[in-house]
Parts: sequence; structure tokens; C-alpha cells
Amino acid sequence: MTEQDVRYEVDGHIGLITLDRPDVHNALRRRTYEELTELVRTTTARVLVVTGAGRSFCSGDDVRELMGSGEDAPPRPAPRLTPAAGALLQTDVPVIAAVNGPAVGWGMELALMADLRVASRHARFGELFVKRGLCSDVAGIARLAQLVGRERAAELLLTGEVIDAERAERIGLVGRVVDDDELLPTALERARTIAANPPLAVAALKRGLRRSLDPDWTELGRWVSSTLGELFATEDHREGVRSFLEKREPAYVGR
Repeated sequence: MTEQDVRYEVDGHIGLITLDRPDVHNALRRRTYEELTELVRTTTARVLVVTGAGRSFCSGDDVRELMGSGEDAPPRPAPRLTPAAGALLQTDVPVIAAVNGPAVGWGMELALMADLRVASRHARFGELFVKRGLCSDVAGIARLAQLVGRERAAELLLTGEVIDAERAERIGLVGRVVDDDELLPTALERARTIAANPPLAVAALKRGLRRSLDPDWTELGRWVSSTLGELFATEDHREGVRSFLEKREPAYVGR
């Protein structure tokens, strides 16, 4: 059997999804996105819990695979909602993020796409896209402001600042912070409580929240992918990637 990037375990009505690339802090490559999308779309669980293997939740995109060396622009993305984002944002299955360490870039997007967030004391959160000359995915633009308000969302998006778990709890980004050894037990206990409720009512409540609070994710996804296509072609994006790979301060030029 081919080794997979994402582990999936079932306990009763609970599905546990574990990003399983701990040697690269669970960075997401194309295969990881595909496996995550397929698991969310095909699950028969009543509740999903998402976490990361090792010391990190998710460090975002695997820069070397998805963004290259910084010398050439990546291929222009198709004008669509990211399939993994679509699967997570449009599922009727409740999703709980058990954030066991740094959740940055698309890792923070993944946490935002969950319905509930439980964080360990070692969790960190950062929308680092601006540091790569890019904009965030749809959750950073829409759901972050729902949780923390427009001003704090703007601060996190525009600065790329990384915040700790305690501050994330204070501003409403996460629901609760627990000791490391209590993280999965707490997330699974919440999952079991939800799974014990009538599944049709739970699904209806999720649809109701989407109808009342969410934007048109498909349309927003098209805007994000089109904007990313433009930003991928900029010198500032290439410099953001090069400086990250070379571990130095970037020098942006505004083009």
C-alpha cells in the first residue's frame, strides 16, 4: 500500500484526520490536498476531527513543490474555489480542528474552515500569505473576520503576524486552549457530544449557518484564484519565496 500524506481513523461515528508529514511540519503538497479533499467528501462519519502529526498542525503549502525556487512564476491557477476548501466549507459534517502546534498559511486556513477550534498551548496562528507576496485563501478573507472582527482580521492579514494560543483565544479565533495532553481528548469529547445528536438536525443547522453567515464561496474562490494568478507573476512573490528559501530578509519592490 502506498504511504499516504493523510491518515484516517474511525472511532464509532467520529472520523480522525491526521496530516502525516511531520518531517516537514505537515506542509501541504498536491497529493496532501487531494487526499484531504477525498476524505472530507466521502466520509460517512457524523463528525470529523482534524489534527497534525508531530509538533505542528500544518505549516501551509510545501513551498518547494507548489511555488518552486522563486525564479519562475507557478502555473496560473484555474479560476475556481480550491477543491479542499470547497469540501471543508460545503460539507454538512461538523469539523473540529485540534490545533496541536503552528497553524500558518494554509494551515491557518484549514483551522478557520473548521466549525470549532481547540488549541494546545503550543499552537501558533499566522496568515503568512502577505510575506510571500500573495493573498490568503477564502477563509482568511471571509471567515477570519467573522470570528475576530474586521480590524483584527485586517491586522493579521496585512502584517502576517504570528500569534500564540492565548491571544488567539482572547480575540475569539479559537474556542478553547488546553494543555497538550488534553488536546485530542477534549476535541474528541466535543465530537462525541455532537455525534450523539440527531444527524439530520446537525446537518440542517450547518446549512443554516452557511445560509445566514457565509459568502458565496464559489464566487469568492474564483476571485481568489484569479488574484493569485496575478500575484504569482510579480517580482515581489518571487522575492518572497527566494528570501524564505535563503532564510534572509526580503526586499520588496512593488511590482
